[in-house]
Amino acid sequence: MYDVSIADPGGTMKIRVATIGDCDAMHGIRMAVRENVLSNPGSITIDDYREMIESRGRGWICEIGDEPVGFAIGDLRECNIWALFVRPGFEGRGIGRGLHDVMLEWMFANGARRVWLSTDAGTRAERLYVRAGWQYAGLTNQGEARYEMVKAGC
Repeated sequence: MYDVSIADPGGTMKIRVATIGDCDAMHGIRMAVRENVLSNPGSITIDDYREMIESRGRGWICEIGDEPVGFAIGDLRECNIWALFVRPGFEGRGIGRGLHDVMLEWMFANGARRVWLSTDAGTRAERLYVRAGWQYAGLTNQGEARYEMVKAGC
């Protein structure tokens, strides 16, 4: 587990590895976001979260107290950031960056050399990725901005 203190009335932000039991909470956060909203909410199911954390990569949950306030999932098979979302009302507190850093550290430690992601342009997420050093790599076929991060020393 990773414990990070933040200036928040709720207390300490804790980032831990997600389990199958966290899938409903992760899905709830994903469906609640105001940016990068799914055009087809039915396109992501609880089974997708399970597959990602059981066989394709790893997930992390951020909690303040006992409340899940953000999550991230890295797909090691595709070297892709599959998800990184923060519950509305908790943005701007370092939750996204904390999840981002833990996830990238794990992905690079487990063999990834180049990781990619896509996000809607002009969003808080895009600004987070740019500040974290991601390099713009063009648009996806769906019109999202694609970014890449290369492991240091590669």
